[in-house]
Amino acid sequence: FRFVLVYIFLFHSCTHTLMGLATYITGERAFSATIMLDDITVGYYNSETKIYVARGNDTNEDDVIDPNYLRSVSENLLVHFIERSHHLRPDNTEIESKFSWLKGSTFNELCFFDGNFTYQVFSNYTQPEIKHNLEISKLRHEKLYYPACIKTLNNYLKKRETQLNRKVKPRVKLIQKANSDSGGFRVSCLATGFYPRHINLTLFRDEQLVSDHEITGGDLLPNADGTYQMRKSLEISAADKHKYTCSVTHLSLDNKLDLTLGNDELKSVILSVLIVLALVLVFGIGAIIYKCRKRQGGRTKTEINDN
Repeated sequence: FRFVLVYIFLFHSCTHTLMGLATYITGERAFSATIMLDDITVGYYNSETKIYVARGNDTNEDDVIDPNYLRSVSENLLVHFIERSHHLRPDNTEIESKFSWLKGSTFNELCFFDGNFTYQVFSNYTQPEIKHNLEISKLRHEKLYYPACIKTLNNYLKKRETQLNRKVKPRVKLIQKANSDSGGFRVSCLATGFYPRHINLTLFRDEQLVSDHEITGGDLLPNADGTYQMRKSLEISAADKHKYTCSVTHLSLDNKLDLTLGNDELKSVILSVLIVLALVLVFGIGAIIYKCRKRQGGRTKTEINDN
């Protein structure tokens, strides 16, 4: 049996976040870490190779992370993982129960903010061990992790400023589809292709806010191109005659965007009719021209034969 231990660094500066997710498998004596700036993966590190690989960068970022800081943090973090793995190694009779208890559980949490520490333990540490670990963690965070990560965060904010500040407008649709299971309809508001990730998407019934317990969905999901999408849906009866509106606010939009059910369908029908009429007109004119030329060609040929 091997245990997977996860260590999360989370540092804030104003409205931006630097997060490191480090994973260690007992017995490997090496860990890997993914570094994220807000929701952008900026780098990957493996303590075995001791190589930091930048991700998604279009500028030179060799000076973003101090190699001395990186080496020190890596060494301390590896020691931390090894110590925890030794503490968690169970007896043969307790393997199954301890493994089940650990899966999906938090080992401990430490928060360092404005010079103050808070600490929570979720494992079977004894009080002396808790006190000892707390003092070590305080020292590591105050003297090593915190200054290193804040400096790295500020460096990344300068390098990735354009990428962080980009704004992409959402594409919004309000759709009504028949629900064969209920015999009614499902009204869905979909906003996709937007960045940054923060968006406010709400549904209204006759200009009154639809309560949350009636709505399904609402999860923020990533798109393959680095943008995001969100969908909120509402089940209504076949006899429902209310007017439904989807309202969207986002940093990329100058004003609130409202879509009322029926507008999109009407526009689609009108556009389809216009396209059909245009095609009929084009083909009709083409057919008339073809017949006229054919008729004219026939007359010319007759006149030549007569002569």
